[in-house]
Amino acid sequence: MKHQFPATTRLGLGGVTLLLVLAGSALPAAAASPADTDPGTAQPTVEEQRLDRAAPQEILRRSGFDALAPRFAHALEGSRSYAQAERAVTRHASALWQRAVDRAQGRGTATGDLSRGDDRPLYWARLALSRELRAWTPRFGLDDRRREALHTALETSSRGQDDIRYPGRQVKRVLVTGFDPFTLDRDVRIGNPSGASALALDGTLVQTAQGPARIEAVVFPVRWTDFAEGAVERALARQLPHLDLFTTISQGRQGRFDVERTNGAWRGGFPDNENLARTGAVPVTDPASQPQWTSTTLPYRQLTEANTGRFPVYDNTSVTEIPAGATQPVTRPEGPTPGSTARAGGGGDYLSNEIAYRVTLLRDRLGLSKLPGGHLHTPVLQFGAGNDNPATGQVTDPEFERNRSDIVRQVRALVQTAVSAAR
Repeated sequence: MKHQFPATTRLGLGGVTLLLVLAGSALPAAAASPADTDPGTAQPTVEEQRLDRAAPQEILRRSGFDALAPRFAHALEGSRSYAQAERAVTRHASALWQRAVDRAQGRGTATGDLSRGDDRPLYWARLALSRELRAWTPRFGLDDRRREALHTALETSSRGQDDIRYPGRQVKRVLVTGFDPFTLDRDVRIGNPSGASALALDGTLVQTAQGPARIEAVVFPVRWTDFAEGAVERALARQLPHLDLFTTISQGRQGRFDVERTNGAWRGGFPDNENLARTGAVPVTDPASQPQWTSTTLPYRQLTEANTGRFPVYDNTSVTEIPAGATQPVTRPEGPTPGSTARAGGGGDYLSNEIAYRVTLLRDRLGLSKLPGGHLHTPVLQFGAGNDNPATGQVTDPEFERNRSDIVRQVRALVQTAVSAAR
């Protein structure tokens, strides 16, 4: 996505050890003395409220994912302790992720008539599980802290963040990240080709000039708050030291891929999936040492020159900056100038830019400056001609599915090319 996703980096040079420890557990510590709460008053989130619209319900029904929330609710009702509830949440969330991956990769019987490569059933089913958890009245005391821990477990397990597995060192290790659909109030039918790519690539092997490479994938939310609370760093801090290459991926511009050369430390305020807007410097730990810019270490020349698919691939060097000593932002097609203040990276000022900034900053702060990594923007996933009206359009069409398949296929080829070219 052109508007990038922002998040808070909980990592300073002196905080690396602490972050690595924190990243070892996806669950916040449970309160020592949980108190009874009144979950019946819990209101669905903005994202969860969109579930009741016609298109999400159709997507769930036509994928067979509509059966998952009732099963999850039944498991919660049978939980007689926090430990049982935690196991139920983790089991159902992990199964959701695996079912989405299996469906995308053609394993097992696909329920419903929605195409296998569709990323939207995972998104809407996760929200359906989340809404059930929010409304659940337990048979035991459950304070807000523990309930939030269960929501965190649901999020991480259903996004593949607890499912990263690599074989021995004879196989190259690659990590890619995708995003949920976004701008859903403009068109609730929308999908995200970066999320579809993550599902298609997770756990797969590709052959490269450097030997076989295993790709693992995770998906992140389109929410400023999650990034500000360190979701990216918690998920990836333990992984980066063991990788041979990484790339964050999001939906960007129409008709083209972009390798984003430079990422900026600025949030531009575009509303997220909770309709929250955030503007200001990307919040990170140890802001005194925070750079205004970070750079890709992906082999961008090879990526732009290789014949990887239908869409052209560009080395995007442009940024928006406030030059040193100036007060107004200007666009710099060739990249930032010394001493400037970031206002947009090559990938913009939304969460795509922010995840690229956070992970490359994490790379550098962990002393991994030579690790190939950066951000890749995909083309916009478009519906077919005549199906572009959100109010009357269909949730899918042949051109939409062909566009998604072509983008995913080219993402795979670009990752394969990057690993082959990396030294």
